[in-house]
Amino acid sequence: MKPNKKICVVGAGRWGTNHIKTLHNLGALAGIVESSENRREELRTLFADVKLYHSIREVPLDQFDGFTVATPAETHFEVGSYLLSHKKHVLIEKPIALNTGEASRLKQLAEANNVNLMVGHVLLFHPAIIKIKELIDSGKIGKLEYIYSNRLNLGTVRTEENILWSFAPHDISIFQYFIGSKPDEVVSRGGAFLQPGIHDTTMTTLTYPNNVIGHIFVSWLHPFKEHRMVIIGSQGMVSFEDSSQEKDILFYEKGIDWIQGEPIKRDGPTESIPYEKGFPLTNELQYFLDHLNGEPVKIADGQNAFDVLEVLEKATRSLQGQSERSAKRVTSGDEKFFVHETSEVDDGVVIGQGTKIWNYSHVQSGSSIGEKVSIGQNVNVGNNVKIGNGVKIQNNVSVYEGVELEDYVFCGPSMVFTNIIRPRSEFPQRGAAFYAKTLVKKSASIGANATIVCGTTIGRYAFIGAGAVVTKDVPDFALVVGNPGKIIGWVDMQGHRLKFDEEGLSADKKYRLIGNNRVEHLGA
Repeated sequence: MKPNKKICVVGAGRWGTNHIKTLHNLGALAGIVESSENRREELRTLFADVKLYHSIREVPLDQFDGFTVATPAETHFEVGSYLLSHKKHVLIEKPIALNTGEASRLKQLAEANNVNLMVGHVLLFHPAIIKIKELIDSGKIGKLEYIYSNRLNLGTVRTEENILWSFAPHDISIFQYFIGSKPDEVVSRGGAFLQPGIHDTTMTTLTYPNNVIGHIFVSWLHPFKEHRMVIIGSQGMVSFEDSSQEKDILFYEKGIDWIQGEPIKRDGPTESIPYEKGFPLTNELQYFLDHLNGEPVKIADGQNAFDVLEVLEKATRSLQGQSERSAKRVTSGDEKFFVHETSEVDDGVVIGQGTKIWNYSHVQSGSSIGEKVSIGQNVNVGNNVKIGNGVKIQNNVSVYEGVELEDYVFCGPSMVFTNIIRPRSEFPQRGAAFYAKTLVKKSASIGANATIVCGTTIGRYAFIGAGAVVTKDVPDFALVVGNPGKIIGWVDMQGHRLKFDEEGLSADKKYRLIGNNRVEHLGA
């Protein structure tokens, strides 16, 4: 009898929960990494024998045979590279990274450390897709000519990625599985209706060698769910609708024959193709388990992940009306960073190594941005702003002149900085002399939709709750909520709520409350 393999799941959100349940059923769930304390408590009641961790850095890696990663896509590279560099087998959900550069690096790390890297292209393990591949390879439909896929539903709408990146990776991976090659040309068109710059519906045309054409229609603005794929060949046609209750594979002996120079319709019978039903995720995770012995994976491997990302990048450039060229990668001496082609960086900006500036953002002249900073979509960085290392700025944030962010500051989506105490449109106040300085110190976090009134200082490791309005200085480690913002408690370096004994010491003896208005960190 084979000994049970021990898997740790990183991320217990919607799809991570599916990993957790499936691996538990397979007898392989041994650990879970989840940053939310409340979610960990829920999981502790459901899986009493499973070890729970707040951060991947806390995990004793040697206790596990492999890891699956189901965290937000923007964290995939960081988590994946950490695990691969420690010689662990890893399955990372799609997309494996945010760009082909990161995907290539993950692939290289897997090869260098002689471990397996898989991507969560789960439909490659769907029994119906595998059966259709057999029909194509056997010649049942003749020469493969055309494939189309409709992946449509109402919601779930994402704010961090468009419909193309959310839905289409599955179909791109399937098309390449069926056809066996990458497209020569990718053209994508669509519409953004709910959020500026985030497409809700796209139609992508892929032209492959030997005049094989593919169409992928994806939308989360659709009145009913439809996951349908149709494969057209010279001798027959196949359809499969995964959203139907029956999930039948249907073969249509239909087509057009040329007889004496005339196109004649062939309208033969329809045949239901039997296949063994099963759960794709179960098959995928079992495949991962079966290859924890180091035998190389051949399905949904690192190269497959890279190829799909390459097509997604081409489709994105086409969708945005860009020419067929690589995304803008800017280098300065030994420093390398990434700027999305829809964003602008003015002259006179200093950007550190490993920093990434995503869609529709603007960094104005005189600003300084440190290393490994993540600037999300639709972010404006004003003139002469200073941003430290490891800062993360989410979508729809403006960091105006007069604001300074020290290392590892987190700015949540749509939070607001101001820089003038008494703004008047009739009496413009422009230039540094008018701006009230705002300083956000190391590792402070500002929640979504919070407002920071200028002239304030946010202390180290302080935590500003979502929607709070900060009108005065915030001390280190303070937890602030409400309008106006008030201190309701204190947090540690990781953001956990602190409780103090009668002597003012925290439970772990690392923090001391001084006079109910200041917390001191006592060290390790």
